[in-house]
Amino acid sequence: MPELPEVETIVRDLNKTVLKKTFFDVWTDSPKTIKKITFDRFKKEIIGKRIERVWRRGKNIIFDLSGEKYLLLHQKLTGHLLVGKWQLKNGKWLPLTQGPLEDPINRFIHLMFWLNNNTMMALSDLRKFAKVELLNKKELEKELEKIGAEPLDKNFNFEKFQNCLKNKKGKIKQVLMNQEVIAGIGNIYSDEILWRTKIHPFREVSSLNKNELKEIFLAIKKVLTKAIELGGESISDFRKLSGEKGQFDLERKVYQREGEKCFRCGTKIERLKIGGRSAHYCPKCQKI
Repeated sequence: MPELPEVETIVRDLNKTVLKKTFFDVWTDSPKTIKKITFDRFKKEIIGKRIERVWRRGKNIIFDLSGEKYLLLHQKLTGHLLVGKWQLKNGKWLPLTQGPLEDPINRFIHLMFWLNNNTMMALSDLRKFAKVELLNKKELEKELEKIGAEPLDKNFNFEKFQNCLKNKKGKIKQVLMNQEVIAGIGNIYSDEILWRTKIHPFREVSSLNKNELKEIFLAIKKVLTKAIELGGESISDFRKLSGEKGQFDLERKVYQREGEKCFRCGTKIERLKIGGRSAHYCPKCQKI
């Protein structure tokens, strides 16, 4: 699932490509992607709306539209937005230009928007888990109200981080991935953050001292910032708006490296199951 760096990468590129553009038409072969209203109503309401702002909250992409409407998109497990030009041929969307959009992972297009100036915006989603909602302000606020603190917000300091974890029970990896505690961190970056701090993913939050918490706080800022600079992680389905892969693989130290040598000590990376997810760690560097 795209995490904060991947979503932020998409949002920044959307602000360069679709800002102030107007929706002219929309197509789907997966009406269930549109939540709460029918696709016909969605289509009727979004046509003519102009994109005034694009921003991120947690893992959600939000388009502020004219007419006090908001388009919310959560890419879920395998979804990613693309901008380009395509033609529909034999039921499949084919890019009109050679390049990254031809990547096979970009071919699962189930939602297509037409905007002015010959711009097309597509949602490629292999598993069809992504959700799209057209909301008013009150509905948007309700949708976002339970999302936790934004870790890259300029006001998110160590004191606020400590408050987020105060009285929290559970293993540190699970708490870091809890979207009601801290927004945007998932399986990939929780592994990377904890490897850099030499903290075992199964450590109970209550067992962490102030220095360890400070190390985690600093690693969160550093890892997420670097991941955004590199355009996110494309080890799975995520691609940038252009269809290109993100380059966080240049920095990935532990996630999905089970059986490979630790970059720090040479010990083989191990994997444990935690709440239906996987935790990758070095058993020597990250002792419990």
